[in-house]
Amino acid sequence: MQAGDVAILYAAVWQAIFGVVDVTGDPENDPTRERWAWRFPIRPLVVVPDLHDAPPVEAAGIFPQSLWRHSHIRLTEDQFDAAVALIDEAAAAMSHARHETWPKRT
Repeated sequence: MQAGDVAILYAAVWQAIFGVVDVTGDPENDPTRERWAWRFPIRPLVVVPDLHDAPPVEAAGIFPQSLWRHSHIRLTEDQFDAAVALIDEAAAAMSHARHETWPKRT
């Protein structure tokens, strides 16, 4: 991940995708953290406000087993496009969420 990338947010316990974000800075490592030591700044583009309404990760063709023990994975173009569409639809259905246009994946 690096500044300028677009990422999908995943809630592991819920096994749901709930946001599309713009990565605004490069990854930073906090060696004092035993878990989740890597982080990077983001800007939300669209977010499902309630995880109860977030689409299951499988609906985008992403299987939870592929996410186990990984902080992130690379999605195929089809998975990414499906995830964006599902999140956008869920967010709009919940609150007619305002979101910005994000760049197309290249």
